[in-house]
Amino acid sequence: MRVLSLVCTLSPSPKPSSSQLLAEQVGAEFEKLGAEVETVRVVDHDVRPGVELDMGGGDAWPALREKVMAADILVLATPIWLGHPSSVCQRVLERLDAELSETDAAGRLLTYGKVAAVAVVGNEDGAHKVSADLFQGLNDTGFSLAPGAVTYWVGEAQQGTDYQDLDETPEAVASTTHTLVVNSLHLAERLRQHPYPAS
Repeated sequence: MRVLSLVCTLSPSPKPSSSQLLAEQVGAEFEKLGAEVETVRVVDHDVRPGVELDMGGGDAWPALREKVMAADILVLATPIWLGHPSSVCQRVLERLDAELSETDAAGRLLTYGKVAAVAVVGNEDGAHKVSADLFQGLNDTGFSLAPGAVTYWVGEAQQGTDYQDLDETPEAVASTTHTLVVNSLHLAERLRQHPYPAS
């Protein structure tokens, strides 16, 4: 199984990122179960705005899309900003919109059979709302979601602690991350063996 994590932090490398950290923890759990994992920080690439497969002018999305197409499982990791996924994450969803026009010989979207999951970090509540937004966009563009397809951490309201500043991973986060990984792998394996029927 191949897993691609697209980290949608606003911070370019090598700046520390809580979204990157949580994505790496999710990836480590996948690797424990034998999956091949690649993690990409989207903001390090010139992904142009738009809803086409290639927006031209050096657009970096086509190369990232190749990675998405090669993966069995896509993880979107995002911070919460003003109660929403980051603008980088929204751009990824907008670029995935082009997949609605891409089908195989049986009329299925090329993303059918691929599983998606979400990782969210923030300084106060909002993870359920953000994951709901992402779930809908991912499902609209052809991805399947396993039960428990999100892991998240949010700190107390009106305080400045970041996930990356914690001394250790909270047990609730570690347990939720493990569930996300086990269920996503299970679904991806079932879909590989039994693809969706032709449209």
